[in-house]
Amino acid sequence: MESDNPTIFPRVLIVSRRTVRKNKFVDFVGEYHLDLIVNYGAVPVIVPRVSGVHTLLESFEPIHGVLLCEGEDIDPSLYDADLSSFSPDEIEEIRRLHASDTAIDREKDSIELRLAKLCLERNIPFLGICRGSQVLNVACGGSLYQDVEKEISKKFPEGQRVVHMDYENYDGHRHIVKVVENTPLHHWFKDSLKAEKMEIWVNSYHHQGVKRLAQRFVPMAFAPDGLIEGFYDPHVYNPEEGKFIMGLQFHPERMRQLNSDDFDYPGCASAYQEFAKAVRSYQKRHNGSAFVGKTLKLDEDMEKKRKVIVRSFSIARDMYSIRRGMLAGEESELQVGAKFLEANTALSLQQEKRLKQMGATVRNASACMERLKMNEEKEKLARKMMGKMSIEQLSDIVSFYHMMGQICTEVLERKLHNLTNEIGG
Repeated sequence: MESDNPTIFPRVLIVSRRTVRKNKFVDFVGEYHLDLIVNYGAVPVIVPRVSGVHTLLESFEPIHGVLLCEGEDIDPSLYDADLSSFSPDEIEEIRRLHASDTAIDREKDSIELRLAKLCLERNIPFLGICRGSQVLNVACGGSLYQDVEKEISKKFPEGQRVVHMDYENYDGHRHIVKVVENTPLHHWFKDSLKAEKMEIWVNSYHHQGVKRLAQRFVPMAFAPDGLIEGFYDPHVYNPEEGKFIMGLQFHPERMRQLNSDDFDYPGCASAYQEFAKAVRSYQKRHNGSAFVGKTLKLDEDMEKKRKVIVRSFSIARDMYSIRRGMLAGEESELQVGAKFLEANTALSLQQEKRLKQMGATVRNASACMERLKMNEEKEKLARKMMGKMSIEQLSDIVSFYHMMGQICTEVLERKLHNLTNEIGG
């Protein structure tokens, strides 16, 4: 007999990487990551890195966790990259040696940076492996070395240089890292660490790395050349409470014995195990805040009113999102939403601060209407200004208005639910 209440596992978003197979682009995610997520009680949801997906991320809700892993170099224009120390010949040599990594994938950048920022805003559990750790650092204002070998390794004598990648031995390559005491990494590998050295051998495959660590993070491990190999936010780390924000430059999922699935150390799987624990806890904590509309039953009259108000907000959101003007007959529909806002909502300090940052502070309903009725000259000016913005800035604005639309929908449905209860009482 099937259960009436089947277990709904938490959802972990993982962005795919693009490659070419049979002269066509193919998206993929390494199975090691997928296996570990499933084994520890979560469901991997693959986000394809195809054009436009960065504007559709709300369609992947609910999001209980995000795992970002391998990929190409992050576009250096997205952070404080210093290329002045490289000659044109050196830049060309880097591109030649690391051709598969230096081909910038701006769509993947947009998707992953947006997801990282979403996790930071909502405290959604986040685990970044390799490139994923770099995305997390950049999302928080950190920077990256453009090429570890040329910027760090060359400063050391030949015999003391750390090899961070080996194209001929991807799975078998290892180098030492020193683990920082009293960090999650220390706890996971404590049975394999010798107190006098605090070292483990890790698998890595990268030519870039963290240069300036974002202020909120604390290092967990260093390579002998000083490169940060792991970091986390100690203020957002408590897997039992659904808190987990972490980046690992090395690959614990690939640290396995030759021709075997056995890990090099018992602690190798702990990052995924604790991440999944945080994801499950996050899901449990937020189950109570699921949309009331899923179970809410309104009478016919109230349902009509709800649809009219939702329609009003949808029109307003579309006008902001795609920068279109008001169509004939829409003014009266917009007025319904404006009256609802005026009578029922007020912005919190946090919301108002966020609105000011986006350059669109909405003080009241009449101010909203004035914006919607802006004349042709103002619209041209706005289009000109936005034409100078970067893709990332425009994507931030679009994402923000999608988020506000979702918040409005939740608030609206809760208010209608309460109103229905009052009428029924």
